[in-house]
Amino acid sequence: MEHESQVTLEQPVAADTYLRLARARRLIDECYHLPLDLEQISSEACLSRFHFLRLFRRAFNKTPHQYLTQRRIERAKELLSSSGLTVTDVCFEVGFESLGSFSSLFHKHVGQPPITYRAMICKRRLERQRKIPACFLMMYGLESSVAPPN
Repeated sequence: MEHESQVTLEQPVAADTYLRLARARRLIDECYHLPLDLEQISSEACLSRFHFLRLFRRAFNKTPHQYLTQRRIERAKELLSSSGLTVTDVCFEVGFESLGSFSSLFHKHVGQPPITYRAMICKRRLERQRKIPACFLMMYGLESSVAPPN
């Protein structure tokens, strides 16, 4: 007699456990720029590292490390598009300890290196500014701050 292979669907985490996991995720959100490790994050949820890892993945569809990396990359994108910080400064500001790992992870997640991302954002800003009609710019006294369209 053949045994049918059964697919076990993972059960959602219990409400009280979810609250503890959310507390740990909030720690990541608030302290992403610090050197966090699994021990520190799991202790915020009052769970062992390995149990925490399984439950976090089940609840949020990614590991704590993946979530931390995603949070750091999101913040790096904000800083690259809105600050005058160098790529190296952004790297350390968001909690990476190596420019090489930051650049490669940024490229993997965003699809381009940080310097290229910044250049693209600046180019888009310039293009948006050039699409404002000249009469509108003159009305608000901004015509001298924007180069005329080609």
